Amino acid sequence: MTDTQRVTLEDVQDAAARIKGVAHRTPVLRSRTLDRLVGAEVFVKCENFQRVGAFKFRGAYNAASRLSPEQLAKGIAAYSSGNHAQAVALTARELGTSAVIVMPEDTPRSKREATAGYGAEIITYDRYTGDRVAIGEALAAERGLALVPPYEHPHVIAGQGTAALELIEEVGELDAVVVPVGGGGLIAGTATAAKGLHPAMRVIGVEPEAGDDTKRSLEAGRRVSIPVPRTIADGQAADIPGELTFSVNQRLVDDIALVSDEGIRDAMRFAFERMKLVIEPSGASGLAALLGHRIAPLPRRIGVIVSGGNISAERFGEIVGG
Repeated sequence: MTDTQRVTLEDVQDAAARIKGVAHRTPVLRSRTLDRLVGAEVFVKCENFQRVGAFKFRGAYNAASRLSPEQLAKGIAAYSSGNHAQAVALTARELGTSAVIVMPEDTPRSKREATAGYGAEIITYDRYTGDRVAIGEALAAERGLALVPPYEHPHVIAGQGTAALELIEEVGELDAVVVPVGGGGLIAGTATAAKGLHPAMRVIGVEPEAGDDTKRSLEAGRRVSIPVPRTIADGQAADIPGELTFSVNQRLVDDIALVSDEGIRDAMRFAFERMKLVIEPSGASGLAALLGHRIAPLPRRIGVIVSGGNISAERFGEIVGG
């Protein structure tokens, strides 16, 4: 990757080769009921079955595995609301090094405990008053650690794009792919892979209504900051798109749909009852957009990435049963 501000299809394909045999090649599921309700053929890429229960392992491993032996010996650091934290913690264990993770105080307990279970040290902060980037960068500098950010890194973006690469390899050309959007790394990687293979394919992001920073930014033509959103989709509670991810998404993303927390609940319930899938709120937002008919015009063949399934039984019951 010669230009650190640009990610290419070749970078995604290189990432796929690097993570092969380490990350899971996750299944693509179909549901006749889902097709009928949406009015299209829908192909569900289940990243809830990825290692650590989310797509984040792809990018974390692709980035960290490229560090020098000297860097790995010192350890790695990250900041994350949960899934990237677990991904970096597991990646560190796989690579024989240590990890320190900066996490919000209100991170769901299941994600915090899983991160610690992989052997990482956890440092918490208040997401509504603290700056996780500043905290993470200061920590990495103080301890001499290599920082692996959740999305603002070309190798992380390329790694995330491997999910879409696998989807298209398995089911062929799609009219559109629908992707949850938080910081923008997954959709940036997805758009790079999808447009690189099939330039006419639409790439549609989905954000919670309370966290529409990427939609506002794309409409404004510049990065727009919003108050930290309060939504059940904690993995999508970003207040501003990343600089690198926005530069990719501004070129390649066709549209952003918005969904309500209630729509996310309905999608989680549908996935559980009809497809036997346990999905966390952020992972369900793409399905919510399809089931809520938030995408128009409706493509005929649609891929949707379920980005993760990290949620405790107690929290899942509160959301779905409430």
